[in-house]
Amino acid sequence: MVHYQHRLVGHARELRKRQTKEERKLWYTFLNSLPVKFVRQKPIGQYIVDFYCAEAKLAIELDGSQHYAAADEGYDSQRNLFLNEQGITVVRYSNLQIARQYSSVKADILKRLGLE
Repeated sequence: MVHYQHRLVGHARELRKRQTKEERKLWYTFLNSLPVKFVRQKPIGQYIVDFYCAEAKLAIELDGSQHYAAADEGYDSQRNLFLNEQGITVVRYSNLQIARQYSSVKADILKRLGLE
């Protein structure tokens, strides 16, 4: 089990309350109805991932445009490295993919879970 910094719990709770429309769409129309359990805004180590399935050790991140700035790319790389060292696979989808290629995103997640 991967531990987390307890100071992140309140922040994760706030993030769950303030989900983006893309996060709400993925959660309410897909992830929460799968036969494996996902949780939203899961603290892992010093980070919070958008969606996490402990059974599959899969983290799903939805990226808005801010993630493509050079500084954020470095942060995301460090975070991915940490999560990968914990045995967690990180999958990233852009908000644009959720808006325009939703069926493909869902199919990719099912494939990664072995549920296709």
